[in-house]
Amino acid sequence: MNRPVVAVTIGRSHYERMFSEGAWSALDGFAEVVHHDGPEPAERGELMDVLAGADACITSWGVAQLDADVLEAAPGLRAMAHMGSSVKRFISDGFWPRGIRLTSAGVMLARDVAETTLGLMIVGRKRIWPLARHVSEGGWRDSPDWDNWKAGEMTGATIGLVGASNVGRHVIELLVPFSCEILVSDPFLDAGEADTLGVTLVDIDELMQRSDVVSLHCPENEHTRHMIGAHNLPSMRDGAVLINTARGGLIDEDALATELETGRLFAFLDVTDPEPPVPDSPLRSLDNVALTPHIAGCIHNCTRMGETAVEDLRRFFAGESAIYEITEDMLDRIA
Repeated sequence: MNRPVVAVTIGRSHYERMFSEGAWSALDGFAEVVHHDGPEPAERGELMDVLAGADACITSWGVAQLDADVLEAAPGLRAMAHMGSSVKRFISDGFWPRGIRLTSAGVMLARDVAETTLGLMIVGRKRIWPLARHVSEGGWRDSPDWDNWKAGEMTGATIGLVGASNVGRHVIELLVPFSCEILVSDPFLDAGEADTLGVTLVDIDELMQRSDVVSLHCPENEHTRHMIGAHNLPSMRDGAVLINTARGGLIDEDALATELETGRLFAFLDVTDPEPPVPDSPLRSLDNVALTPHIAGCIHNCTRMGETAVEDLRRFFAGESAIYEITEDMLDRIA
């Protein structure tokens, strides 16, 4: 029986970052592997060449879109395993009528983002950033203004998650040991599923008002752009922490800067709109915001995604269920 042909399209310079030795061994165990030989992700013409005889492909950031011409050049393509966050940019309208199966290893990237988010929650609740600056300037716990710092714990805190996405759900799992009250706002989550997750389903206004930490984990689209802004930022508790590891456009940054200037809140922003922030953005200079350059997900070691992509293709050719399959009806609620 002929073994399926799997095309790896991500460029050889990214192999060490994306694939462990175990992933390569597993892939060689069930497939004939063909490679896009360039160092960087396959461009359109290169993608047409490498997919010409492929039954499946593995894609990631930077690979050209599977547009109509690419799909026509790949008549045998039956499955695509994507390593990255959103799959939307990589597929075209002609993808679904072909019946090609699509899986995403982004569930592993979601774990990295969730782990970073938990770290920011702990650091934010403990006021590590401002207190470190306070000490460097000569202060200590016996300073007259100590009571203003309100350093706190995770245990017993109210955590508000905007979005029960893959990231949001993993954050929920990571929060279990802390005995937090977890509020979730998500139009696609019903009360029964919220109960199963152990969270309280609320609207975003209530979440903003009640939470000690607000963390964003939803896609940016016409419904969610600037969902955080002047209409709800003032309702946040004094001393609350706002975390965005999702998409910069979820927040009206002008409104956020205005609110941060009051000194009431602290924000961790791993994403901004635009990226990077403009040179004169007030977010670059305010003491109560920490900006990071979109590093919440994996950076140097993304091999969990490679292992997941390979396993999903093994399952596809074995007739087994995928770890995480993307279907057309999911596109309006994923990033």
